[in-house]
Amino acid sequence: MSARSLSGLDLAEDYYHQVVQPITEEVVQGRPYAAALIGPGSEVQGFDTARSTDHAWGPRVMILLLSQDVPRVGQSLDQALSDALPDSFRGYPTRFSHPRAPDPAGHCVEVTDLARLSATILGFDPRSQVTQFDWLSTSWQRLREFTAGRVFHDAAGELTAARGRLAWYPPDPWAYVLACQWRRIAQEEPFVGRCLEGGDRVGARLVADRLSRDLIHLGMLMDRQYPPYSKWLGTAWHRVSAPDLRRRVDAAVEDADPFEAEGNLRDAYVAALRMHNTLGITALLDPTIRQFHDRPYFISDGDRVAAALRETITDAALRTRPLVGCIDQFVDSTDVLSHPGRCRDLLARDLPID
Repeated sequence: MSARSLSGLDLAEDYYHQVVQPITEEVVQGRPYAAALIGPGSEVQGFDTARSTDHAWGPRVMILLLSQDVPRVGQSLDQALSDALPDSFRGYPTRFSHPRAPDPAGHCVEVTDLARLSATILGFDPRSQVTQFDWLSTSWQRLREFTAGRVFHDAAGELTAARGRLAWYPPDPWAYVLACQWRRIAQEEPFVGRCLEGGDRVGARLVADRLSRDLIHLGMLMDRQYPPYSKWLGTAWHRVSAPDLRRRVDAAVEDADPFEAEGNLRDAYVAALRMHNTLGITALLDPTIRQFHDRPYFISDGDRVAAALRETITDAALRTRPLVGCIDQFVDSTDVLSHPGRCRDLLARDLPID
């Protein structure tokens, strides 16, 4: 936001404490609940700007009751909020059109429980054991939505515990996803040089951009951050704690000359290999690039990193699984990635995990 604007998260927190909390506590009568702002929305990620306020933006909060309290308390609370909430807060209307508040005339305080909310965002309930299938079938954007944002109150601790459980991949899924990301790079890293050798500058530029995107995803995964979808990828990328890799990848993206981009990609491979070595997951690997067979193209040989990572995986089924990756690494359709059910159906049908 600009210097004189209030962020969406700060607006939501103030709205909860000053307006929503007194109404809620009068209705719940001491029953534990949580209050938060998580899920979709640029403000949840801290990416909102003045432009964000032109639609689906304003004071909103989620109230999460215990599941057993929803039938008895939920309707009463929703009605009390509808009756008592002011028409505006801090100059912003409290009733506006939002995907999580389908009634444009209704208030934007969502009353639900953790089971329903997590089913909508994730496709599974993180209060129970999170399986390998759950990790690999849930898109990075949805994992990010659930773990970002802000919790204002959590008497029962359910929401805080669930968010902590999903804060980052456990060792085996993390090693697997990293291996698959290095595999993606290995599959195309010689192609920039080959396109240039054939006089195909457009093809070289396209491949360089694909590799740059894969390196950005890799850098974020190594920095233990779920990459967001494309609109916010560059913004999130520049918050990653990998200055050398960021500088090299940015140069490759910004340089219009594909020959220069290829040189910057070579430097980015070295930076990525060095960053990998700081993780301590595998034995130290030689962080230098090498020639692609006897051709004059220089690569990181990402397959060697993928192989080393795969050897660290203790779960036998995951260790032997093809290196196709999590849902984001083999699907590039918004209409799949934005629907948890489709992600889970696709993974279960085509790439089952034992």
